[in-house]
Amino acid sequence: MSVRVLVVDDSGFFRRRVTEMLKVDARIEVVGSAANGREAIRQTQELKPDVITMDIEMPVMDGITAVRRIMSIIPTPILMFSSLTHEGAQSTFDALDAGAVDFLPKNFDELSNKREEVAKILCSRVWSIGIRGLASNKPSASVNDRKSATTRSSARTTAQRSTVAAPVKAQPAVAGGKARSKLVAIGASTGGPVALQEVLTNLPGSFPLPIVVVQHMPGSFTEAFAKRLDQMSKIKIREANDGDLLEPGLALLAPGGKQMTVDGRGDVMRVHIHESEAGQSYKPCVDVTFTSISKVMPANTLAIILTGMGADGREGARLLKQGGSTIWAQDEATSVIYGMPMAIVEAGLAEKTLPLQDISKQIVSHV
Repeated sequence: MSVRVLVVDDSGFFRRRVTEMLKVDARIEVVGSAANGREAIRQTQELKPDVITMDIEMPVMDGITAVRRIMSIIPTPILMFSSLTHEGAQSTFDALDAGAVDFLPKNFDELSNKREEVAKILCSRVWSIGIRGLASNKPSASVNDRKSATTRSSARTTAQRSTVAAPVKAQPAVAGGKARSKLVAIGASTGGPVALQEVLTNLPGSFPLPIVVVQHMPGSFTEAFAKRLDQMSKIKIREANDGDLLEPGLALLAPGGKQMTVDGRGDVMRVHIHESEAGQSYKPCVDVTFTSISKVMPANTLAIILTGMGADGREGARLLKQGGSTIWAQDEATSVIYGMPMAIVEAGLAEKTLPLQDISKQIVSHV
């Protein structure tokens, strides 16, 4: 079984490079290419690819419009390529709202200097997205069941925000039973931006706990992502800075390209931002954050692993579980990639396996 791919980009150079990298993987077949969104729609209808790689800025019809049209006519998993700029980040999130399932940074220097590494990442991402679609014989629920981001934004930006409360205090473990959760920690990767949007924008403005979020994402994207989520949500959301206090109703997003840890000094909890150490593949890394939490709040954390490739978060979740914390995972049906949640489930760590649309409701009920 092979994954059939349509490559869409107005740059002939980029189309050739992407095609060459995909052809290295025997499991992947490039069935066509297109130079603009309108041509992409036509070829999608004719070729019915399993995955589409899509540029954002193109003549005739841009990538975001093309994604929206394709998802309405012949829903297909779409991987966006985006520039490493603030504007590129905003456009990428617009494309995800339109129906794309994931994105990769468009970096021409890396295509030339780190070709093998980039090819490995690209093929892995395309294969994972495509084989899931083939296995289910339909686009994932996180694509099909997506609500209108525009509607959510207009409704929530007018919502009254809760006032800033006192910083949360570290709580001791409770012997003989579970302690009440005092912190929510969330980890995600592939498909995570849409999943996080679904979870965080459905929490009430009066949400009583602090939240820390780790999403695998480039450093140039996390600030824009945090601001976008903040505009759409009733709770407060921002990119974490070194020394930020954990506060009820505030979600802190780990900066891309760095690591975020949590520690307790006196009666308060803070996040600290560090440069990544040699050998750390994920920047930021869920395991790094979860492990730090297990040392200072071992029994008082609700840790949730959302959609993503690999197993990042499993070992940190294991330490939290051993300390008495609660671990949940997103279910397979609503995950774009059932890698990270599956690692949690197969390790016997998940107390609940939940569909994406139920997670925010369950969080509120839990706390």
